[in-house]
Amino acid sequence: MALDGCGLACKYILFIFNLIFALVGFAFLGLGLWLRFSNNTRGIFEIETLNSSAFVVGVTVLIVLGTVMLIVVMFGDYGACNEKRYALQVFSVLLALLAGVEIVVGVLAYFRSETVGMNMAEFYTSMYILYVKNGGDPAIGVALTGIHKMLHCCGVTGISVIELAQQTCPKPDGFLEHIAMPNCPGIITSVFESKAPLVMGFFVGTGALLIVALICSMTLRRKISESVSSPQYIVLTHSPSTLPQPSTIVSTSYAYPDPDPVIFTPLTVANIPVAQP
Repeated sequence: MALDGCGLACKYILFIFNLIFALVGFAFLGLGLWLRFSNNTRGIFEIETLNSSAFVVGVTVLIVLGTVMLIVVMFGDYGACNEKRYALQVFSVLLALLAGVEIVVGVLAYFRSETVGMNMAEFYTSMYILYVKNGGDPAIGVALTGIHKMLHCCGVTGISVIELAQQTCPKPDGFLEHIAMPNCPGIITSVFESKAPLVMGFFVGTGALLIVALICSMTLRRKISESVSSPQYIVLTHSPSTLPQPSTIVSTSYAYPDPDPVIFTPLTVANIPVAQP
């Protein structure tokens, strides 16, 4: 199917978007499954009193979110690469739902910033305790390293002398941070409380990016429909060699019986009309 410039641009944009979306989805799903089925953390999910804890809820959200993202990518890549309209339609519906959820979460995080900050700090503390208790679980270590570098904090104390997860902390910025860095639970709580508009802007901005991908998906689907409904023409730039040449054309004649001869009476001078002056 032939797509014009707008359709091709939307196709490539969706391909890049799905590639990034797939990487993030694999990261969320892999981390969530590791935390769920690792020997060091599996017992937490088997204790009924901890089923509502921030750690269990956070791991469940990671698994569900990663799975949904990979399903979205599957429909998006299949529809964009193979130009399938129905796959793009499902992809558009899923993107619209994700964009709505992102915006709702951003608004709730803004109006309930204190509660959200405390829950996130509790989730971090649970991961930190599991990391220290199990002697440095690799999956939890990767998660802590990402949080520490993103927020520029170090553990639950921040004091380099007594900090038990010092290897996951970022490099200090200055002489004082070699002694003590900001602790992560306090930084997480303050971020959600003092920078609630920024947090809401992050979620709303992510929802806006999903809406852009949604617009590209709808545009590509419309272009595919137009290319299918429009007539296709074949332009011949060279005369086919299979056409017969003039010398090879065989003329076929059909014999018909000769008709009766028609006799014309010759005109005489008297019968020739003369124009009157």
